[in-house]
Amino acid sequence: MSLNTIVRQLVTPGKGILAADESTRTIAKRFDAIGVPSTEETRRQYRELLFTTPGIEQYISGVILYDETLRQQTENGIPVPELLESKGIIPGIKVDLGTKPLIPSSLEQITEGLEGLDTRIAEYYGLGARFAKWRAVITIGDGMPSDECIKKNADILATYARICQNGDVVPIVEPEVLMDGKHSSATCFDVTKEVLAAVFLALKKEAVQLGGMLLKPNMVVPGTHSGEPFMAETVAHMTLDCFRETVPQEVLGIVFLSGGQSEKQACETLNAMTHGQQHAWALSFSYGRALQATAMKTWAGKKENIPLAQEAFLQRAKLVSAAQKGEYTKEMEK
Repeated sequence: MSLNTIVRQLVTPGKGILAADESTRTIAKRFDAIGVPSTEETRRQYRELLFTTPGIEQYISGVILYDETLRQQTENGIPVPELLESKGIIPGIKVDLGTKPLIPSSLEQITEGLEGLDTRIAEYYGLGARFAKWRAVITIGDGMPSDECIKKNADILATYARICQNGDVVPIVEPEVLMDGKHSSATCFDVTKEVLAAVFLALKKEAVQLGGMLLKPNMVVPGTHSGEPFMAETVAHMTLDCFRETVPQEVLGIVFLSGGQSEKQACETLNAMTHGQQHAWALSFSYGRALQATAMKTWAGKKENIPLAQEAFLQRAKLVSAAQKGEYTKEMEK
C-alpha cells in the first residue's frame, strides 16, 4: 500500500488509533496503581486482552505498539501484528527512545532515537509495522519553551519523518505541548502555534510528503494548575483556530492525543471539534489512557475479569468513535 492509502485507512470515518505503546517504565506505573506486577507476561496478557476484544475493528483502524509487543505472540501462538491484520487493523510502532535534557540540568527535553533509525524502520517493516510514532515534549514554564528547544525538537521530528517515508512507513509526527503547569489557554495557544509552525517548516526542509504522514498534536487546553475552567467548546474553538493558522491542507489527517484528559473529557473535546463541522483535514483520535483507563482497572490482572474488561474497552471505543463522528452525548456515558 502507498503511504497515502495507509493514511486514509487510519483516518477512516468512525475509526481511530489505539496508542498501546507505553514504555516498560510507564506501564509499570499504571500496573502499580492497580496492584499488578509488570512482567513481560502480564504486559502481554493485558495487551492481548485489548487486541482480542470482539468488535474493536468497528472503531479502531490502527494500533501503536511498543517494541516488545510487536515481537510477541498471543497465548495461541499468533504474532501480534498478524492478529491485528486479521481484523483489518494496521499495526504501528513507537520508534523514539524517550527523552533527555536539552542541556544538563535543564527541564526542557529533546527526544532520542535517530541513530540507526533507518535500520530499525526496515526491521519493523519486516515485522509488519506500516506506520510509526515519534513524540516530542514541549514544557511551558518560566522561560520555557526556549527557541532552541522548539527548533531542535522540530528538526528531529522532521528527520524521523523523512527516514520513515524512505522506508515506506507512515510517520505520525507528535509534538506535544504538555498541559502540566499554571499557564492559561491563551499561552497554550501561542506556544502550540509556534511549535507547529516550526515543525512544518522543518518538514518542508526535509521534503516530507505531507499527504503521507499524520499529525498527532495536543489540544489547546488550560494548564492543569491554572485555575481556568476546562470547557470542551472553548478547547475546540481555540484548537481549530490554531490549526487553521499553522497546519497545511495537504495534511490529510490529525489524530489527537488525549494528553492527560479523562475518558469523558477526551470524548467531549473531540466531539466539540467534529459535531456539525467540516474541516480541511480528517479529525480523529490516537488515544492511550482515554481508551484504556476503565478497561485496565476492570481487568486488575485477573483472568476472570477479562470479559468485563473487554466490554469496558469496547464501550469506550464506541463512545470515542461517536465523538469522532460528532455524535457523542454525555447521556451515552450511562
